[in-house]
Amino acid sequence: MKVTKLIENLFKKYIPSPFTIAILLTLFSLGLAFLVTKPQNEAVGNYIFTVFGYWEAGIWNNDLLVFAYQMMLILVLGHVLVLSKPMSNLILKLTKYCTNTANSAMLVSSVTMLVAFFNWGLGLIFGALLARKVAEDAIKRGIQLNYPIIGAAGYVGLMVWHGGISGSAPIKINEKGHIKSIMESISSEEVLAKIPEVISYNETVLSWWNLIIFLVVLIAISTTFYLLGKRAKPTKIEFESTQNIDDKEEIQTEAEKLDSSKFLAMLFGVLILVTFIYKYHTNILELRITPNLINFFMFGLAILLHGSFKKFTNAIGVAISDVSGILIQFPLYFGIMGIMKSTGMVAMISSFFVSIATTTTLPIFTFFSAGLVNIFVPSGGGQWVVQGPIVVESALQLGVPLPKAIMALAYGDQITNMLQPFWALPLLGITKLKAKEILPYTLIAMVVGTIVYVAGLIIL
Repeated sequence: MKVTKLIENLFKKYIPSPFTIAILLTLFSLGLAFLVTKPQNEAVGNYIFTVFGYWEAGIWNNDLLVFAYQMMLILVLGHVLVLSKPMSNLILKLTKYCTNTANSAMLVSSVTMLVAFFNWGLGLIFGALLARKVAEDAIKRGIQLNYPIIGAAGYVGLMVWHGGISGSAPIKINEKGHIKSIMESISSEEVLAKIPEVISYNETVLSWWNLIIFLVVLIAISTTFYLLGKRAKPTKIEFESTQNIDDKEEIQTEAEKLDSSKFLAMLFGVLILVTFIYKYHTNILELRITPNLINFFMFGLAILLHGSFKKFTNAIGVAISDVSGILIQFPLYFGIMGIMKSTGMVAMISSFFVSIATTTTLPIFTFFSAGLVNIFVPSGGGQWVVQGPIVVESALQLGVPLPKAIMALAYGDQITNMLQPFWALPLLGITKLKAKEILPYTLIAMVVGTIVYVAGLIIL
């Protein structure tokens, strides 16, 4: 584990907070734009303020701000669902099968990946709570476990999420006109003519090749954690049991009767789901899954599962802290996109990739570059905004199928979540583990996953 210790120390010493990284990337983008994109016949002072204008316009881009809010809701509503009593009961049923570190790690990792494939916010919190409940149940039953391995297993959903139903890139390209909207000021008319209005889920997330890759990852990672658990020594587990949000005592005053009314919550929840079916049944049949579709469904389902507005809003209060990083960082990444688009840097970078890549190697270059970018831009949505146009332009110029190129970006973005601790913060808070305790095992998962994804991109 010397390598993992080295990486842990490097992160601790030299990698600042995600917000600081976003600021540094902004300054770097501004500086690079001044150096390499200034027209020869334009004064330096004028061009500096021109680039500042591009940056400001990107920050407050209305379409991208809507996208940021959609991504925040996916995370919050996913967390709210996990905090409901039915979900808590499901987690408790699963813990009965956890009798040692090996089968516990295999169960936690496999279930977490399955849930995260449906929704990344749900998978993140579900995996964390499942790992915590497994440990609590082990204490009650006198079972000795290696808790860091169980905690790491609860985090591996973040290495499959971007290739799943709620993946930022697949979900946005499934919206009519989205790809063209981000490429309009970048690509030539000839290239724009090649861009489809939508790329549906049956070409990306639900394509046969993506499902095969996911299945292989699911088996490989679950097996890896089973083998790790077989060799692991037990660790000491010390903490108090968690309290489910629905177990909190409610104050039954006259003013709170409506807040606590089960009938009213059921009525409104059913109203949302009936409207959901009416509005989105065609989208579901055609596999046109959008952020609004996912969020509207989770909104209605979460109210039904919590059974009252009071419990639902209590859960919102707990979950809302998850999005603080996204709320302030997304506009900074939108500003970077504004700089890169309007100065022509996207086209320049795309031309570089086209010059060194082939139809076969571009997806591999995309995978590894996306993994590198994710370390500094720990957000799939933010990464799609910044890197997506480069990938699309390069793929169109080289004749690489857009679904394959975009999924290569998604795979690369998600794999280095096992190295980047940003999204592990909710899990660490719930499990009371430290990043250095789970890092050795998530790094092993990252290596195994990388082998599967690269092989899948080459073979399939």
